Amino acid sequence: MPLRAIAHARTGDKGDISNIAVIAYEAGDYPRLERHLTADRVKAHFADLVRGDVVRYVLPGLGALNFVLHGALGGGVTRSLALDAHGKCLASALLDLDLPDD
Repeated sequence: MPLRAIAHARTGDKGDISNIAVIAYEAGDYPRLERHLTADRVKAHFADLVRGDVVRYVLPGLGALNFVLHGALGGGVTRSLALDAHGKCLASALLDLDLPDD
């Protein structure tokens, strides 16, 4: 099942760091997100892009996870030649991740 079937996401950036908040549509799907959407899994999904650590913060009261991706924006907006230097499409790219059906 694609992540986008049970969650939506928003992206922010500062320098060479991007953060992605993943929010469950339904409270009952949050435990699945917490179980399967790990920092390691997100780092592997963005292996060609993220050069630094990925840190996960859990926000169970909001039914959300926040991921901070270090070294994700090619040096930052003023240094990167990337078409999406702010990393706004990273949220959509993460929503393509497949989660186990359990």
